[in-house]
Amino acid sequence: MVAHHSCAINEAAERGLADALLYELGPPPDDLADALIHCDMTTGPDGQTHAEEKIVNLKANGTLGAMRSDTIKVTGVEFGRNPAKYVNDWHNAPRRQYIINLDAGVQITASDGESRKIGAGEVILVEDTTGKGHLSKALDGRLRHCIFVTLDDK
Repeated sequence: MVAHHSCAINEAAERGLADALLYELGPPPDDLADALIHCDMTTGPDGQTHAEEKIVNLKANGTLGAMRSDTIKVTGVEFGRNPAKYVNDWHNAPRRQYIINLDAGVQITASDGESRKIGAGEVILVEDTTGKGHLSKALDGRLRHCIFVTLDDK
């Protein structure tokens, strides 16, 4: 499931491996063709940060085959750059926000011990504004440009 919506095909294409990836995995399953997947980091009742995959359903939009999710109300947009040696020790999200990686990835470790690599082109929703939080560090020693899309508090 992750390989079909993690921009793996984009990474494979850059390395000349798109055909091999499609040969190995085949096309996305029908139930994922109308969805996008992102990682959601939340604080559980135990005070620990947990990571889980969330599916965003898409629906037809117009006659050109475009698909869109329902609108999500946002409160702001910030553009950012993190250095190639970026390491951010245990911390909470400063607010509920989506982070969209543009050109490089980040490794996020939740306080429950689960670690996820969020690659270039992928989206993470951070909501762990309380509790122990998470660790963040640059992947592959690469400078990372990203967009932060801030949300209302729940």
